[in-house]
Amino acid sequence: MKFNLKELWKPSYFMPAVISLVLALIYSPTIIWMVDRWSATDSYFSHGFLVPLVSLYIVWMKRRRLKNLKSQPVSWAVGLIVLGLVIHMLSAFLRVYFTSAYSFLLVLCGLILYFRGWPTLKELSFPVGFLVFMIPLPLVAIVGITFKMKIFAAQWANKVINAVGVRAVLEGSIIKMRHTHVIVEDVCSGLRSLISLLALGALVAFFSKLPRFKKVIVFLSAGVMAVLANIVRIVFMALTSEIYGAKFTEGFLHTLSGLIVFVVAFAGLMIVVKELE
Repeated sequence: MKFNLKELWKPSYFMPAVISLVLALIYSPTIIWMVDRWSATDSYFSHGFLVPLVSLYIVWMKRRRLKNLKSQPVSWAVGLIVLGLVIHMLSAFLRVYFTSAYSFLLVLCGLILYFRGWPTLKELSFPVGFLVFMIPLPLVAIVGITFKMKIFAAQWANKVINAVGVRAVLEGSIIKMRHTHVIVEDVCSGLRSLISLLALGALVAFFSKLPRFKKVIVFLSAGVMAVLANIVRIVFMALTSEIYGAKFTEGFLHTLSGLIVFVVAFAGLMIVVKELE
């Protein structure tokens, strides 16, 4: 099948391309902000680069179905577009790019409604909604959530360590044992794993053939698995440190344990899916 460049000038290709270019220019400060947060050291949103690509792939998968949907434009959707752009302009002026990023989703929904209508928006609800996972949380929110999660993880890890027969005392986020201690720092809070696994859980639920309510269970289970796996990781590091010494848990083992957390949580998620089938 030969590709004809003239096809690009058809309305079905040309108009979306023009709109995409205009949106990219309008939202360029927000895009730069997101890329900067995605690529930052110890970023909680390093998966952000993949999210729009995944959404585009899902749209491509649905291309034939979308083509067969009847166009039912909604004229009042222009109000959503205007509202989204106003929010963006105010956000850009105040440099609150978090709200600007969400205004993009509002504008995108408005454009879909205006040009194609509700049937198309319904069909694209997941790939559009999935874009939420590319939007970094405000730093103040990350600080607050991270603190609560690390304290929660430290408390439960301390209980498990005592339950297996190793005496441990919790002071803040520090688990003190007889021969050593483990500090549950911000990077060990599990927030990074939680965000990534929620995104992965959303994909697993979407591609599964489960009923809608079971898809919701799968999605929520991803968060539970992330938290549980992180507690297991802290327990493992603490016991290893107590038995073999603190130096043994540094470097490679610490990094490897982070990978193991993700693998264990994903395996748990797959078990949930299997049990729900």
